[in-house]
Amino acid sequence: MISKWQDRLMAVDPLLKQAQGVWETLAAVPVSFPPVGGLDVVASPDSQLAPPSWAGIVVLGESAIVTAPTDRDARVLHRLLAVMPTSSLTSSEAVRAVLPVNEVLGPAVLGYVSRDSFRPAPADHAVERLAPGHQDVMAFLKSVSPEDAGESAMDEITSAAFVVRKGADVVAAAGFQVWPAAAAHLCVLTAPEERGRGLARLVASAAVAQALADGLLPQWRARPMASRNVARALGFRELGSQLSIRLDQEELRREG
Repeated sequence: MISKWQDRLMAVDPLLKQAQGVWETLAAVPVSFPPVGGLDVVASPDSQLAPPSWAGIVVLGESAIVTAPTDRDARVLHRLLAVMPTSSLTSSEAVRAVLPVNEVLGPAVLGYVSRDSFRPAPADHAVERLAPGHQDVMAFLKSVSPEDAGESAMDEITSAAFVVRKGADVVAAAGFQVWPAAAAHLCVLTAPEERGRGLARLVASAAVAQALADGLLPQWRARPMASRNVARALGFRELGSQLSIRLDQEELRREG
């Protein structure tokens, strides 16, 4: 008879496995999501799970990986996080309750879509393709708040920019950054006064279609519910979440 544990191991979600491979690669040292729950904590000063000298936590499915800047930090993180439910590991409140944290980024929800589950947006407006860094895209970025421009990361795309114009001006744009392990990290921005009209979905749909045509795994990282709803409309599945934390080193030494 196949046990429940064995059955869960056999029922591997290929999209989840592919997503986990992206973050295992970004960890920059050997690490893996445990097959059935739990977490793996490693020291990795070059990790891309978080900013330099921060700790990064990524939960995908029922498992998590954590990278820490030093061996000592990794030991403390493992001891204090291993007793927490996996679902709480990217809750800033829950993590602050057990760790000395100076600053957090996130949490952000991680969504992914496959070729079979992608739902393209209806072509209600003409979508134009521009080179990354095109002057019209940069002018669009300058027209919105620094917070919106920074959150979108449209200035960091490596793909073409897919845009919608109002007159001569770009009012919505999307593209992606090519990440390690063949991931396409989506970047989307709509002018504040044009939101709620489906333009984000339209330009993001064009960018996702290009990523899939290039053989990449589209990834959508979002915090606002409006952004998450756009991703869901395109067929993205929310498979996990990410949290970055800057630890209070003085307090951590006492913990260690």
